[in-house]
Amino acid sequence: MQGSQAPNEHETVGAYALGILDDAEATAFEAHLAGCEWCAQQLDELAGMEPMLAALADLPGSGSTPAIGESLSARPSPRLADKLVDEVSERRAQKRRKGFYMVAAAAALIIGGPVAVMAASGGSDSGQSGTPLAATAQTTFDQLPHKVSGADSATGASATVAMGEKNWGTSTVLQLKGVKGPLKCSLVAVAKSGERQTLGSWSVPKWGYGIPDAKTPEAKNPLYIGGGTALKPNEIDHFEVMTFDGKKLVEVDA
Repeated sequence: MQGSQAPNEHETVGAYALGILDDAEATAFEAHLAGCEWCAQQLDELAGMEPMLAALADLPGSGSTPAIGESLSARPSPRLADKLVDEVSERRAQKRRKGFYMVAAAAALIIGGPVAVMAASGGSDSGQSGTPLAATAQTTFDQLPHKVSGADSATGASATVAMGEKNWGTSTVLQLKGVKGPLKCSLVAVAKSGERQTLGSWSVPKWGYGIPDAKTPEAKNPLYIGGGTALKPNEIDHFEVMTFDGKKLVEVDA
């Protein structure tokens, strides 16, 4: 950091990591760091050495050899660990969160898939079924070409499963009525071979879904749950709506 020629900004990252820049130099580098991915990466790598450098700075010399701490010129600044590295990490965390939200938003528009991407509609949150995601599930239910239905007189539950064949398997949307909670349920596709695949799971609030004589729209509206299975439609024998404690609410023949 000595001499008449100012160092290249990219070359300053090492001095910055050691904490030997003065306030003006550190401020200038921080401004550069905010927009330089390369320097941020280098700082991340150097930051891992900070505890070791701090320990070395405390070691005494022996004989005529100067102390290692003195040869380093300055002990690494505490703000490296407490502020600056955290600031870079937070910038990157924000990027990761932003990327995650974009992926989640895209996934929310997909009904079904080999990994059972879920979409749901019902009035349990806002009392309305007109949210974009809810509309997607119900709209897809209306559009899927093949529908099968079933009811259980003992539980009072009824279900219709809409299906569409895909290259990867079968896209489904379940319409569920006549269930009261609190319950946790799942939709299971049972293959003709006996194989069972869970298409998705959800919670039923205490007021339930699809209750004809209910006093609120939340309870009167059916629930729509989107999902998918790797099974082809002709491989599926039937569907089951199961509670988490193993009770079958309704079965629907495929």
